[in-house]
Amino acid sequence: MANMIETDALIVGSGPAGATSAALLGMYGVKHILVTKYGWLADTPRAHITNQRAMEVLRDLGLEEKALAQATKQNLMANNVFCQSLAGEELGRLYSWGNHPARRADYELASPVSICDLPQNLLEPILLEAAGQRGTAIRFNTEFVDLVQDAAHVTATVKDRLSGEAYQIRAKYLIGADGSRSRVAEVVGLPMEGEMGRAGSMNIVAHVDLTKYVAHRPSVLYWVLQPGAQIGGIGAGVVRMVRPWNEWLFIWGYDLSQGERKLSDDEAISIVRNLVGDETLDVTIRSTSTWTVNEMYAGHYSSGRVFCMGDAVHRHPPTNGLGSNTSIQDAYNLCWKLKYVLENKSSPALLDSYSAERQPVGQQIVKRANKSIGDFEPIFEAVGLLSSADPAEARRNMEARKAATPESKERRRRLYQAIAQKSYEFNCHGVEMNQRYASAAVIADGTPEPAFTRDHELYYHATTWPGAHLPHVWIEHHGVRKSTLDLAGKGRFTLLTGIGGEGWRSAAAAVEAAYGVSVDVVTIGPAGSDALDIYADWYRQSEVEEDGCVLVRPDLYVAWRAREAMPNASDVLVNVFGALLGRTAGIDHRAEASVAAA
Repeated sequence: MANMIETDALIVGSGPAGATSAALLGMYGVKHILVTKYGWLADTPRAHITNQRAMEVLRDLGLEEKALAQATKQNLMANNVFCQSLAGEELGRLYSWGNHPARRADYELASPVSICDLPQNLLEPILLEAAGQRGTAIRFNTEFVDLVQDAAHVTATVKDRLSGEAYQIRAKYLIGADGSRSRVAEVVGLPMEGEMGRAGSMNIVAHVDLTKYVAHRPSVLYWVLQPGAQIGGIGAGVVRMVRPWNEWLFIWGYDLSQGERKLSDDEAISIVRNLVGDETLDVTIRSTSTWTVNEMYAGHYSSGRVFCMGDAVHRHPPTNGLGSNTSIQDAYNLCWKLKYVLENKSSPALLDSYSAERQPVGQQIVKRANKSIGDFEPIFEAVGLLSSADPAEARRNMEARKAATPESKERRRRLYQAIAQKSYEFNCHGVEMNQRYASAAVIADGTPEPAFTRDHELYYHATTWPGAHLPHVWIEHHGVRKSTLDLAGKGRFTLLTGIGGEGWRSAAAAVEAAYGVSVDVVTIGPAGSDALDIYADWYRQSEVEEDGCVLVRPDLYVAWRAREAMPNASDVLVNVFGALLGRTAGIDHRAEASVAAA
């Protein structure tokens, strides 16, 4: 066996979770290696909806412009179309992904970035290029085999798939981002809940010009409702845009009990033409594959020095578009914590907050994605597809929905209502944005959690309550219009305050003296402040007095806040960081009490 390779962190897997972890650790200056058993990155579009939280991570990495250059913009994602085929009758349409005029403002107010459609085979190279440029040692064709742990290290055995040679990499920590068949999660025995293989789907990637069928109703998803569409899969046949309007991914379900489907090109072309409703189409098949609908999540995300993320710990169908986005957020949550622990600025106890914060999110999105599949049944019932096992009879029933009869009128009402209900899949802004963390890496300020004033799945509720994501408002900083989010991130803690908050600057200096952790202090307010509150939006959104403060973690979540200035601000902030970083020895408990009262 070859000589042992040493590193601080080993990442297994190069998908959205692994590649994001590598780019972040590179930006943070952490020595690390990434291994993947594959010879290159994703070769099919796979995940594609890229929500605002994921785009915020790309923005922090300096990759937002590169991503947008490759992505399909939000306005071209506007419609979810329900039809009998692309060339056939349209059954209904739903404004999606924040494009309804009544919803657009919700998205624009929530974040400086836009939701977009960025297929995984385009996203991964952006992330991995950034990782390589920032120091990631990347090893392709390298398969993770096994690991052992001791008190200080994880020793992984990997195999070079070209030479067959096995060798070892010893790291202080290991990240398992190796997908839904995760060998890492298996080896460390993470407890899994749920079921794999609930239904079967076929993917067909093809080049075919569909401009005449879609350009007037731009979307990334066209749902085909016809006999057989309810069997297996994700609830309906799907025509998914990959690149407008000539590269597409077609999805059709199949019965898993009949065994895995192996498609010939002729069969794939037949399915494509059927979904489009045009037997004359010129179709070039690029790839075919099958996959299963899963509903499984890990009960916790770590074991000793091993931390798993992405599909390794939350496995679900693509409904709601939550997969790669959640994977990117997993990485964003963990990597800054690894940085502080590896720099000996934090106790390893900080890492316990990773599973505490992210596991509830993974569980939520697995259940939400599978619930969205169930939301198709009322649509099928309303159009008449479930009324007969005979395809011809089902089609006649679908046609009858248009009749001027009381029964058909009721069916139309139920159809419109059922399509509107799909906003819980296609406008689930709250599911994407409302995560509030509860862990030792969040210090309570003594205030109750704010109630959601609107549906918490559909609408984002901005708050600076500790554990919530830092709200976005526009400010002017050094003569440049920026988001409050741009004041934070980059692996650093940031403290936001205002007029009269000078004491927090001294407190930040005391934190650096005590723990070696630098804290950026930014005053937001009128002219003369570090950042100009150009619309007074921070004044209204901060939920603290001008001389209070909001402490922001490197992942843009609020760690703690103080409503107003404190005479013992330095003691309080030192103790806040002591609690955050697990370095509480020698605390002045009078100051600790003032933290609880703040």
